[in-house]
Amino acid sequence: MSLRARLNSPGLIVAPGCYDALSALLIERAEFEAAYVSGASIAYTRFGRPDIGLVSVTELADVVAAIGERVSIPLIVDMDTGFGNALNVQRTVKLLAQAGATALQLEDQVTPKRCGHLAGKELVSSDEMCGKIRAAVDARPNDDVLLIARTDAIAVEGFDAALDRAEAYLGAGADVLFIEAPQTAEQLAEIGQRFDGRAPLLANMVEGGKTPLRDATELEALGFSIAIFPGGTVRALAHHLTDYFASLKAHGTTAPFRDRMLDFKGINDIVGTDDMLELGRRYE
Repeated sequence: MSLRARLNSPGLIVAPGCYDALSALLIERAEFEAAYVSGASIAYTRFGRPDIGLVSVTELADVVAAIGERVSIPLIVDMDTGFGNALNVQRTVKLLAQAGATALQLEDQVTPKRCGHLAGKELVSSDEMCGKIRAAVDARPNDDVLLIARTDAIAVEGFDAALDRAEAYLGAGADVLFIEAPQTAEQLAEIGQRFDGRAPLLANMVEGGKTPLRDATELEALGFSIAIFPGGTVRALAHHLTDYFASLKAHGTTAPFRDRMLDFKGINDIVGTDDMLELGRRYE
């Protein structure tokens, strides 16, 4: 079933964040319906840097291609601002669709952007963003590649302006709406009421971010169709590795940590080593 068809079916889609093929593979093995390729998490893991627009379009496309080659679940890809103007957006859409993106998220910040839950954001005009949305729609290879329009206007222009921008983006051809960083439960509810039955809605759950955390059942009841947990994966990884390195430093061995890690066979089972070796033997 395509992601578009799935959005026409009942039930909220939970998409954990990934940043490489292994994290995406683990999401697929856990039987989630989709994975969210997080630009922030790529910046964190690939460069050890914050989400302030440092990842380039070719670096993002390389990551998406590696993930798309390894897993078959839909990939919702964070393409930030599209890396420039409307023509840049068209090139970005083509690159990421070829790499395996199922849905592409475009936001209305200026370039370079910053994380939606950081202060100091700036926006392009609504008209410019609508032009970029139309350009993205024209550039996608087919209608199975969805366009998610994100507005960061709540923190910059206010909640009502964010709703107005979302209306304009829907009119420009967006398939899914993403109103970033609502600050209260009431704002979450109003977003759902405003667009109920008119467009699928995406909610972003960021631990320690601006938006009150809600579980999948609560978000579905509010009218949302997709919930992303973009940075949770890398935050869990960083927490776990901090404990791992502290244990190794203290004990000079991994033995005290063995019940909290895979062994050699365990990781090889996950990545499919035996299957690949068997495949290779067919050609000897």
